[in-house]
Amino acid sequence: MSGRGGRHHCRVEHLSTAELKAGLGDVRGSPSDGGTVELIVRRPAVDEREVLAEAGLDMEAGLAGDTWPVRGSKRTADGSPHPDMQLTVMNSRAALLVARDTDRRMLAGDQLYVDLDLSPANLPPGTRLALGSAVIEVTDQPHLGCAKFAARFGADALRFVNSRIGRELRLRGLNARVVVSGTVRPGDTIRKMPGALPGQESAASSWAGLA
Repeated sequence: MSGRGGRHHCRVEHLSTAELKAGLGDVRGSPSDGGTVELIVRRPAVDEREVLAEAGLDMEAGLAGDTWPVRGSKRTADGSPHPDMQLTVMNSRAALLVARDTDRRMLAGDQLYVDLDLSPANLPPGTRLALGSAVIEVTDQPHLGCAKFAARFGADALRFVNSRIGRELRLRGLNARVVVSGTVRPGDTIRKMPGALPGQESAASSWAGLA
């Protein structure tokens, strides 16, 4: 099941830097573990969004039906899709702060919106997260705001998510890759996998089998 979202031309007054800072207390309230998947969005085409009630996460394709497999990357030698940028994950509270409306959160362009502390201190690269029957791994690829982000949420929001505090909290979100294929739904709990390091696919598979 899915709900298609258009380009959402509805105009919303953008928040100032002071107003964004005032909302940080709520963002900081996200749990460090045992968080929740709040929203799943597929990008079937450029500037198009589909809100999903269920999504398949695949080790090869990323989120099923998403455009990641055909999105070139400036960070790969041949311009092919970057394997460590299969998924982008954004804190749902941060998304609501900049979007100001739950229906506009998807405009950020991320696939997973979660109530979880995404800061590097809590989720350093290599951290594995079990959600639904899938497991994803946080990568070291930076995820920063761009011109599209400013157009949708304001220039102050762009500067804010790219600022020092913005990076410390990963307000713009993080990049991840799928290490165990599975299914995820809104409402699923997100659990950090203790001791999971790159190369431990067998341990990740065992965890996913218990989900």
